[in-house]
Amino acid sequence: MWLLLQSWFMFGAAVPGPAVVNFSGCYGSLAAAPRFRSSLASARIKGGKTNTYNTERGKEGERERERGRFLNIGEMGSDGGLESSKRFLATWLIGGVVAGLSVLGLCAAWPELSPLAIVGKKKKKRPIRVYMDGCFDMMHYGHCNALRQARALGDQLIVGVVSDDEITTNKGPPVTPLHERMLMVSAVKWVDEVIPDAPYAITEEFMRKLFDEYNIDYIIHGDDPCILPDGTDAYALAKKAGRYKQIKRTEGVSSTDIVGRMLLCVRERTSSDSPSHASLQRQFSHGHNQKYDDGGSGSRTRVSHFLPTSRRIVQFSNEKAAGPDARIVYIDGAFDLFHAGHVEILRLARGLGDFLLVGIHTDQTVSANRGAHRPIMNLHERSLSVLACRYVDEVIIGAPWEVSRDMITTFNISLIVHGTVAEDDDFEKNERNPYDVPKSMGIFKVLESPLDITTSTIIKRIVSNHEAYQKRNERKGESERRYYEGKSYVSGD
Repeated sequence: MWLLLQSWFMFGAAVPGPAVVNFSGCYGSLAAAPRFRSSLASARIKGGKTNTYNTERGKEGERERERGRFLNIGEMGSDGGLESSKRFLATWLIGGVVAGLSVLGLCAAWPELSPLAIVGKKKKKRPIRVYMDGCFDMMHYGHCNALRQARALGDQLIVGVVSDDEITTNKGPPVTPLHERMLMVSAVKWVDEVIPDAPYAITEEFMRKLFDEYNIDYIIHGDDPCILPDGTDAYALAKKAGRYKQIKRTEGVSSTDIVGRMLLCVRERTSSDSPSHASLQRQFSHGHNQKYDDGGSGSRTRVSHFLPTSRRIVQFSNEKAAGPDARIVYIDGAFDLFHAGHVEILRLARGLGDFLLVGIHTDQTVSANRGAHRPIMNLHERSLSVLACRYVDEVIIGAPWEVSRDMITTFNISLIVHGTVAEDDDFEKNERNPYDVPKSMGIFKVLESPLDITTSTIIKRIVSNHEAYQKRNERKGESERRYYEGKSYVSGD
């Protein structure tokens, strides 16, 4: 607007319109009329008396002369006004064009001054930041689904990982140390930031820190209660502040369940019973054991039943497919009890190409190659854990043990990799090497594993501290039992 006015003043001053001249003339003629009337009055006074006829006649003549002057002025104004209007319109048009070109020039030179950019900046709002904390011990797809739901409630998800000491005080010793849990949480694709050593309970001081330093808008937790040893709600302060939001708990799995499965596995190994290979595989990979589910002897550990749905798999899947020229890297395995060792080898594999395809072996394949008590997690549970990893683009649910040429062609695989630390690291000694075909094609590579952790490592941690975890599970199992007894339907997922 300022440029438009400036242009108008510039061009308006340079091209004066005739209307000013004409109207100045009009005003000059009108100004002469009083002098004429003054002369008539002066003549009458000099005559000594007033002649009515002459006076009336004089007045009439005066009116005629005045009327003539006004008619002349009107005729002059008619022609001059039309001409001045044309010039006036032309001035405005030229000024508008110049102003428009000036604005375009400014926007080209300084895009940030563009009206659209200014309006866009005004409308842009600060992202909604949500916070969720947890122990994330023995991290599984239930944790990942909770983080997915929390992320959906905001634009950025900040996750607090509880310290080892806090977990020990409130729940018992953690199975995985803090640095491993940090790696696991950071690798979840819905997580934006991670805060280490978060307190188990939200204190007033920590809540202020979340709001003031981390700009957190809401604190998130599942619908299952989080009760402290003194019987109070760990999120009472957040609820009181009106900054608390709740999500739906993922059914069918918890860290307590997984530890329970391993404890059952240990008991079965030492039991006098000798169930068949297939029976054990079905029981443990599907998360239950009939003797303990029915309230038989042993732990009170409740082992939930996972009910996989196509919707859940879609929620965890990536929408992006590999392009026709993408370098696709393939890695396969059981990925049982998904841990930090898995995360790190997947990170390395993803860095070797544009797209990482992960093959997940079936329960039967894992059991046949690693023993009757494996896998601890079933195929769908393992698939969801891998899909939640930010380094993974796609998974094959139920991948074959041997990599065939047809499979390489079907998925357009460029490179197949395997880590140095793995449960089946002696595969090259077998008569039928599962990687014979890719090795013959020159597209097989062994990667140096960053961490010396396997599924057996996690199981050994449980076994070595069996009594501590047994007591921990019994305490946790009681709260789990109360939750399920008072459970009601919660919408949304």
